[in-house]
Amino acid sequence: MGSTPPSYRGHRYPAEVISPCVWLYFRFPLSFREVEELMLQRGVIVSHETIRRWCLKFGQSYANALRRRRPRPGDKWHLDEVFVKINGMRHYRWRAVDQDGTVLDILVQNRRDTAAARRFFRTLLTKTCSVPRVVVTDKLRSYGTAHRELMPSVEHRSHKGLNNRAENSHQPTRQRERAMKGFRSIGGAQRFLAAFSGISPHFRPRRHRMTAPGYRTEMTVRFAIWDQITGAANLPTTA
Repeated sequence: MGSTPPSYRGHRYPAEVISPCVWLYFRFPLSFREVEELMLQRGVIVSHETIRRWCLKFGQSYANALRRRRPRPGDKWHLDEVFVKINGMRHYRWRAVDQDGTVLDILVQNRRDTAAARRFFRTLLTKTCSVPRVVVTDKLRSYGTAHRELMPSVEHRSHKGLNNRAENSHQPTRQRERAMKGFRSIGGAQRFLAAFSGISPHFRPRRHRMTAPGYRTEMTVRFAIWDQITGAANLPTTA
């Protein structure tokens, strides 16, 4: 599926510089200053504040373009929620993945009640434009109420032991959260996670199921897709 790269009009730097900065930040547990240092090693002088603005402006656009290229989600969805502290206050990160581990949606909310579950179900159905065959959750009762209201025809399996796939999918965001020393606001957390969940998995194929040559081939294809959706060529070489 084709997609038009975003416009870089008015920017001092071309896509060949902006794209790698965004990739580095969302793919690896790096700060903006560390990305600035890596670019400097390649002969590109750009400030960490400029990189921050690029990630805010282009991160979500890149993530959306990658999502449009994904196949339709599987018919078995795993939903889970974990708490996350933002400025010392407890909030909840709701997450849905399909049976293949593909992240379907992430939503940060300040509650863990029926209204929050209902909102998560609605955004999930809207973003995926599909209805699953089975929904797997833990024992939180709010899931059952929201399920009966919004997806009564869908099978609902509520069992702690069946939901390991969703629970394990929290690990990359947990690791990144620790590297960032937490989030400062709900809006900031939502913006970062929405872009992160679209970009990072693109560069994380299931390597343990691949041979070394197969992995390199797969990554070559994924980098080519990245260049297509960002409109970038190869990273400029050091002078």
